[in-house]
Amino acid sequence: MAELSQGERIGGYTVQNLIKANRYTETYRVVDGDNRPFFLKLFILNNLPSKLMNEGTKTVREIEYCRQLNHRNIVSHVADGSIEKESGAYQYYVTNYFSGSVLADRIARGGIMGEEEALGIFRAILTGLQYMHSQATPLCHNDITPANIVLNDASGEAVLIDLGHTCTPCAGIAEFDTNDLDVLYHAKETMVGIFDQQTDIFSACAVLYAMLTGVAPWQLDVASEGDYKERFKAMWQYRQTHPLKLPESWSAKVKAILSEGLALKSSDRFKNVNDILAIVDDKQPAEGEQGGKRTDAGSSSMGDGGKREGSADGDDDLPIEIRKGGGNGFADIAGMQELKDYLTQKVIFMIQNKELAEQYRITPPNGMLLYGPPGCGKTFFAEKFAEETNFNFMLVKSSDIGSSLVHGTEAKIQKLFAKAAKNSPIVICFDEFDALVPIRGAHGSEYQSGEVNEFLAQMNNCAKKGIFIIATSNRPDKIDPAILRTGRIDKQVFVPLPDLEARKEMFKMYLAKRPTTEDINVDEYAAKTEGYIASDIAFIVNDAAMTAAFTRKPISHELMCISLNNIKPSLQKEVIDEYSQIRNKMNGVQRRAVVQGLS
Repeated sequence: MAELSQGERIGGYTVQNLIKANRYTETYRVVDGDNRPFFLKLFILNNLPSKLMNEGTKTVREIEYCRQLNHRNIVSHVADGSIEKESGAYQYYVTNYFSGSVLADRIARGGIMGEEEALGIFRAILTGLQYMHSQATPLCHNDITPANIVLNDASGEAVLIDLGHTCTPCAGIAEFDTNDLDVLYHAKETMVGIFDQQTDIFSACAVLYAMLTGVAPWQLDVASEGDYKERFKAMWQYRQTHPLKLPESWSAKVKAILSEGLALKSSDRFKNVNDILAIVDDKQPAEGEQGGKRTDAGSSSMGDGGKREGSADGDDDLPIEIRKGGGNGFADIAGMQELKDYLTQKVIFMIQNKELAEQYRITPPNGMLLYGPPGCGKTFFAEKFAEETNFNFMLVKSSDIGSSLVHGTEAKIQKLFAKAAKNSPIVICFDEFDALVPIRGAHGSEYQSGEVNEFLAQMNNCAKKGIFIIATSNRPDKIDPAILRTGRIDKQVFVPLPDLEARKEMFKMYLAKRPTTEDINVDEYAAKTEGYIASDIAFIVNDAAMTAAFTRKPISHELMCISLNNIKPSLQKEVIDEYSQIRNKMNGVQRRAVVQGLS
């Protein structure tokens, strides 16, 4: 039975639901007076092992450690306190709550990651560790696994969570219970109670390996419960007889990090986080690069004068990735069948059947505008459109082509289309297009007239170069009308709020490949989410998954219902009504564009 009940007040916070519990701790989701969510961890002092308490201050050590930490890559302390009840004495602390995906869930659903994405997450983990290790009294996390890392939707950063094993470096006697640790992500010396900066680094490198391969290094089916030392013995024997092989296709940077970071002997591994960050940030070249010092990482890396992947030229200054064609296409889009059928018939068929188009003298479409409420998946739809056509894909944001130089942006627009032509056939997706091509002459947009003119010139009949343009916008009425005529943006497509069937398919898709109980009911969830956008539904599932990950149990119907009750739709009715008016207005724009194109 939980120590706190739903609706109970504790230190200015109201309890919503229990997330997980063991003999001496319970973790809850709570809200403050403004209904903002937080995590609250409660310590049952009557059951608390004595080594977890600072006898000098009479405060739980974990609470004291959490107070010290204030960093974007570590779950943040908000408040703490103590309470007395008839059942005994308790201490608690509150941390920030944020939306996002648990990394273990991301790996299970998305498979292996590219090096750029994995190294970005890895760097955030290292930055959090660097902060912990550099405290006046150094702290170690001691439980870095994909299950204890959350990808924060708001900041885009990876965040270390679950400080239940945090402590000062241990030289043989751990200050915490080790029996719930995952042996797959720990170094050999932890078997004898040594937990320090080096063992944190080993765990972080093991997570990097898992992101790149989908499995832990030396993946072995080891019992998840019982004595840690006994479980690790099997793991250690396996590592000794199965040398870790790093794929030749990996860059020298990644191989340098993992060959040293996952070395079996602690004397062969990195001594501190700064040494790895120097490689991640290219301040110390890996072996195989010019000036490289390390000699055990392989030699497949690009040297200082090499060309970067996805770049048309070695001196290309456009930091825009080009994704190669292929993928699941529309099969990854839940519902929206009418829209998919429309695009298949009116756009994709003509793109893929040029000879037939020439025979019937049909002008191939040049581009389309996807518009509608925020969060309905317009950019995702564009990416899947590229996969459906088997075209390459380039996502462009305003920051990618911005410049402080006079005419600098126009020059970048020229380079952008030249790069696209070299990599055709290709889909260029311009995200938030209204920011790139605002109505010329409108207040505040005078300085962008030259950029809009350059877009007009480059977009004219670019289909003949194998370039198809998809523009996305929440405010299409702010786009310069000349952009929307035929020969530039041929079609304007409204992306609506997901209907019942689409919501049902979204729940199925977001829950797929996650551990769930048999009582999951997507029909019920879809019926309860009328007016919710795609990102709302993803957030509901992520919220339930995050709670389930804390307990290391499957996502249950009960957890889904709690998330449904706690999360309200992002868009108010007035906003939805406004988009109905915008849609009517854009239908008029499209009709005028067709007439202008015929005149």
